[in-house]
Amino acid sequence: MISKETLFIISLFPYLGFLWLMTRAQILPRLALIGFYMTLLFVAVTIPAGIYAQVVYQKSLANVDWLHGSAEFFLTLANILVVLGFREAIMKAKEESKAN
Repeated sequence: MISKETLFIISLFPYLGFLWLMTRAQILPRLALIGFYMTLLFVAVTIPAGIYAQVVYQKSLANVDWLHGSAEFFLTLANILVVLGFREAIMKAKEESKAN
């Protein structure tokens, strides 16, 4: 059986591939792409926060509310950027279609 840590590491490769392709293709709205990159920041923050929760509180990150909420803030920020990026692109497409 694959450990959750190994599965997590393996799952990063397709995501990094997605980011690489989307950056190269330049087909995503810039703000949305930044949001997708922010997801990596969420991961980068969550890992040390989880270790800190385990070492200091002897609990999983999910059981240390202040720390868990602080880490989840980065995921929330990433999601907001993705939504705003696509919203901006939709609004721009609507304006362009009205102009034609």
